[in-house]
Amino acid sequence: MSDRPDHPASGPLAGLRVIDCSTVLAGPYCTMLLGDLGAEVIKVEPREGDATRGWGPPWVGSVEAGTRTAAYFLAVNRNKRALRLDLKTGEGAEILRRLLADADVLVENFRGDGFARLGFDDEALRALNPRLVHLAISGYGTSGPAAERPGYDFIVQAVSGLMSITGAADAEGGSPTKVGVAISDILTGMLGAVGLLGALVGREREAGPASGEGQRVDVSILGATLASLVNQAQNAFVSGAAPGRLGNAHPNIVPYETFETSDGALAVAVGSERQWPRLCAALGQPHLATDPRFATNGDRVENRLTLRPVLATVFAGRTTGDWIAALDAAGIPCGPINDIVEAFASDEAVALGMSVEQEHHAFGLIRQVGLPFQLSTTPTSIRTPPPTLGQDSEAILGELGYRPPEIEALRGRGVI
Repeated sequence: MSDRPDHPASGPLAGLRVIDCSTVLAGPYCTMLLGDLGAEVIKVEPREGDATRGWGPPWVGSVEAGTRTAAYFLAVNRNKRALRLDLKTGEGAEILRRLLADADVLVENFRGDGFARLGFDDEALRALNPRLVHLAISGYGTSGPAAERPGYDFIVQAVSGLMSITGAADAEGGSPTKVGVAISDILTGMLGAVGLLGALVGREREAGPASGEGQRVDVSILGATLASLVNQAQNAFVSGAAPGRLGNAHPNIVPYETFETSDGALAVAVGSERQWPRLCAALGQPHLATDPRFATNGDRVENRLTLRPVLATVFAGRTTGDWIAALDAAGIPCGPINDIVEAFASDEAVALGMSVEQEHHAFGLIRQVGLPFQLSTTPTSIRTPPPTLGQDSEAILGELGYRPPEIEALRGRGVI
């Protein structure tokens, strides 16, 4: 099997076959990244479909045509072919075995030993295909007191400590707040892709413990989120104290936050000591650069409660546009606080090609986020839009050797 002949892959993973048995976000995001990089991805969905197909509105398609699908599903399922399959049946499990026998990568996010109970434990997978790289995504890992719990991004943001550092400070009436997208799931998908790509490189090396062999890669939503805490975690380890919420301010850099202007707000980031005196000059406050309370970043962090009101008063005196022009001229990183529509319409996003349109056979013209990486020799590509449920079932089964009467019989028995 390969990508559809009318949509050939050109990326660095062209020729790689990925069987995606995951649902919702972390796994599908991981496999979409692989598809963007050229891999052939077959999405194996339960008969009722991936849950995110129903996570709307907004919707595309229609109830009358049987194609209504949530925008959420579209976000992470392009560059995939879709097979509808009941893995709880013996015939469904056999179809998956045929797929895995000639695959490079398997991605799944069954809870606990759910995948093993279907006949796909590690030993069975190894016997079926010794070269298979198996990415298993869990909520809390495979051992420990929470191993059997389902992993939900929102809950993991809470228990990981991420919410405790997100939002306005207590003194400003704030409370722990989740990130505006399911960032724990997204991070898990990214790190899952990194892990399995590492396993694939190890498999292809001529020497080493993984030479010629696949292996299991485990990534948990909790582990991925804890790993993402980076400097905040290190701050806690060094100080012995839990970091608090600072709203849009930075725990280790000042000034590095948002300020209200006369007509809105502005994000300002002074990331080096060279930038500080330039900011002071642009603000018409050159004396701040030589004030010993603010001379170094460390001084400014310690005296942020004194410095911030001074800066806030100055920024409030002019418009956002005026300040952007002045700070750009001074070489100070800054920017407006865009909403999502404004962000994708910006000149910078347009130049990056971060919004693309595709014609979908069931949904009409759809718009999606563009590719986040560009490779000079083996370019990435968006070849096919997200599939409807079971869209490619007949074609995939035909490639596996099933004849049309057999496929119709499988459909009649509710296997596909």
